[in-house]
Amino acid sequence: MSVHSEIKKVTTETLRKMKFDKEKITMLTAYDFTTAKMVDAGGVDAILIGDSAANVMAGFETTLPITLDQMIYHAQSVVRGVDRALVVADLPFGTYQSNPEKALESAVRMMKEGGAHAVKIEGGKEISKSIKKIINAGIPVMGHLGLTPQSIYKFGTYKVRAKEEAEAEKLISDAQLLEELGCFSIVLEKIPADLAKKVSESISIPTIGIGAGADCDGQVLVYHDMVGMNKGFSPKFLRRYLDLYTEITGAVAQYVKDVKSVEFPNENESY
Repeated sequence: MSVHSEIKKVTTETLRKMKFDKEKITMLTAYDFTTAKMVDAGGVDAILIGDSAANVMAGFETTLPITLDQMIYHAQSVVRGVDRALVVADLPFGTYQSNPEKALESAVRMMKEGGAHAVKIEGGKEISKSIKKIINAGIPVMGHLGLTPQSIYKFGTYKVRAKEEAEAEKLISDAQLLEELGCFSIVLEKIPADLAKKVSESISIPTIGIGAGADCDGQVLVYHDMVGMNKGFSPKFLRRYLDLYTEITGAVAQYVKDVKSVEFPNENESY
């Protein structure tokens, strides 16, 4: 058994040690108390309160509409269900890009009101002043490079990023900058596996991949995708460990049938 699985509380320092010890880091999303409790009990090292809540919890097409207040609500719900995992919360679109003061204010609210242990923000050099301001205030920051969903209208597509040399070089440079600024980890999303390997080897902080190959220091998936609650979403990088969509719709259909045929409740289920 891994030494880190015995740790009572995972911290940012734990993740750094795991990279040093070459032990892979596991991360999943959660947006509510019940899910967080199950994900934590399953033994993940970190839980991400992703702005993907905009998609899977609220039904928006992109992550852009979710507000800081809504993200804080999700964070509060998740934190109450977690005993061991490090809890990282996304700062949503528009809460950190405009100026460092606003970025710090958003991060402070997420830590004080949301109860998160760290925040995650998307981007490299262009948001370096915001990252510096947050870290200087003592708040841990996880970076996010590659496909950055908050910039979807700039990119115009969810395709793999950094295939061209110029973008790949910028990504490596941004990763090194994020380490210099003091980020404790970086998510690498939808970039070529060989580039992710190169980035992971060029910095001493952990990389956590999603669609970025097996050479990252850890992996993250959206919980709803991993357990098969989303029927229509099947990117190449996703491995489904359950088919909950079929299971749940089947259970609901059986419940409807049992109630209509007066099979439920029976005598044992009645007072």
